[in-house]
Amino acid sequence: MPTYVIEREINGIGDSSAEQLKAISQSSCNVLNKFGSDIKWNHSYVTGDKIYCVYDAPSEELIREHARQGGFPANSISKVASIISPATAE
Repeated sequence: MPTYVIEREINGIGDSSAEQLKAISQSSCNVLNKFGSDIKWNHSYVTGDKIYCVYDAPSEELIREHARQGGFPANSISKVASIISPATAE
């Protein structure tokens, strides 16, 4: 299944409390549970005004539908072509 990186622009998200981030995560998981195993949220990086999420999904359209149902943005969705790390240099 393809992997995607989703950029979500949310003003001030980096200042959110642990409890607020938990609530956002729960909302996302509630929608994901409706889709079953068709889509998987791996993890996210929270920065000042953005969240970068890594998902496995069969299509960009399913990711957009997840965002629509969850009520959060999906400003940019990029399909991952390759993954590199320091191990790639060896």
